[in-house]
Amino acid sequence: MWDRIYSAHTAEPMKRKWEAKLKQIEERASYYERKPLSSLYKPRLSKPEEPPSVWKLFHRQTQAFNFAKSCKEDVHVFALECEVGDGQRIYLVTTYSQLWFYYKSRRNLLHCYEVIPENAVCKLYFDLEFNKPANPGADGKKMVALLIEHVCKALKELYSVNCSAEDVFNLDSSTDEKFSRHLIFQLHDVAFKDNIHVGNFVRKILQPALHLIAKEDDDRIPEKTGREFSHFSETPVKEETSFNKMSTDKDTGESWASDSRKLERLGSAEQRSPGLSFLVVKNNMGEKHLFVDLGVYTRNRNFRLYKSSKRGKSVALEVAEDNKFFPTEPKNISEENQYFLSSLVSNVRFSDTLRILTCDISQNKGKRVESFNSTSSSVEMTDGFQCSPYPEVDRFVLSLVNRNGIKGGIRRWNYFFLEELLVYDISKYRWCENIGRAHKSNNIMILVDLKNEVWYQKCHDPVCKAENFKSECFPLPAEVCLLFLFKEEEELTTDEADETSNNETKNPHKLSPSMLSTGVSSDADWDNGIDDAYFLEASEDAELAEAAENSLLSYNSAADEIPDELIIEVLQE
Repeated sequence: MWDRIYSAHTAEPMKRKWEAKLKQIEERASYYERKPLSSLYKPRLSKPEEPPSVWKLFHRQTQAFNFAKSCKEDVHVFALECEVGDGQRIYLVTTYSQLWFYYKSRRNLLHCYEVIPENAVCKLYFDLEFNKPANPGADGKKMVALLIEHVCKALKELYSVNCSAEDVFNLDSSTDEKFSRHLIFQLHDVAFKDNIHVGNFVRKILQPALHLIAKEDDDRIPEKTGREFSHFSETPVKEETSFNKMSTDKDTGESWASDSRKLERLGSAEQRSPGLSFLVVKNNMGEKHLFVDLGVYTRNRNFRLYKSSKRGKSVALEVAEDNKFFPTEPKNISEENQYFLSSLVSNVRFSDTLRILTCDISQNKGKRVESFNSTSSSVEMTDGFQCSPYPEVDRFVLSLVNRNGIKGGIRRWNYFFLEELLVYDISKYRWCENIGRAHKSNNIMILVDLKNEVWYQKCHDPVCKAENFKSECFPLPAEVCLLFLFKEEEELTTDEADETSNNETKNPHKLSPSMLSTGVSSDADWDNGIDDAYFLEASEDAELAEAAENSLLSYNSAADEIPDELIIEVLQE
């Protein structure tokens, strides 16, 4: 019946209408080709002329770190918790300024953690806690003061670093049930190689307290108390004061002897006057343990942020009333922002005057790892050192210092995550671009900027340092650039990724509605709505184009018959 109603002269206008619609879609497609939509959303905080900031969420920590390393901005990885749900953390990659912009109001992002990157230079930090009802006579404030005094004494004795309580940011999140503090040392131009070295240092200086627990209960010796530490050292940008070395220099034995004597003096003083008994506390089961949590010195550790509370709790980390640290610079940001930046353990940038402290354990000595003294694939490493996070870059640096008959090596490396900067102290190769020849005694540094994919040379020589000399930047070979390395890693783990993908299909991780409502949202939620409108319009146009194409194909193949479905659709519109 419909075929009789709609004659040929009725079908012709409908065809023209669809042709006009197709022309409109083609024009829109041409517009998008000229002005394509951004493939990667980049929110902006303030002025349009400023570079876009970064705000991206991941379900997996590895993905977050890989993305952070590929960013040109100085980004960091944070862990976020949601009030409601299974407690699964998601990982945010953003800059410090971007996070503070949304974090400072404390209306959203209530449970946030800094992720301390593996192998990255960091500050000295402590997590302190004890159960109040189980320790009725414990004076938490006094215990904190005594611990700070003991740590400052150890830093002075072992590294010649001067500090006091005024250099310690003291944060408090205590409740009626639990005494809880975080201490972050703000040492001037001094940091540790990474948080594993921090943990080694803390365990060593607290050995007397651990022995007290072991003596009282031989069956409950805390984990790692039996380890003996080989030596403490500093790896400053000042080459001559360094102890640890990647190469087998003749003064290695002297540094070992010097450090051993320091440890003996410190240890013997503690044995004669065991003043660390205040660190031994009881849990709610009456079992003895340390006031200092030794479990926070692990790779990629999540460490709670200033002003954040734990999931399900309402008590945030605030400045303790007995805190004696006050930030003094920079002056162009608010005091609260300065406190926030001071509380970040991995907020350490490279400078020529920065001294890097290390503390190694003797168990690592004798491990077979990649050579830093030659181009061979592996040798027995001295002093327990290993290769950097990027062995491909290590090999490239070795190729730079093995030329013209000179066999240079890598004395040590330090890794600055924020700048994605690898700093190599070079041994046995002293060619300096500044003077056009080799220095007689002072060594050089090779700095590899992985963000900008360049390398350059600096110098330990006092004259070159006074001139703030930095050579011109040279491009890195493609095979040692981050994107290439990540691509290789993805290819090597394709099978593992496929298996993971299958598992995620069965039990996918999804952001809960409450997470989205509390400010931890998808990228689109941070936009001004313009890009979202364009994306929506583009998707609608694509759907219309597909519908039109399918309808016209049906029309052409129906031998001049107009399908009933098409007519009903037109009438409804």
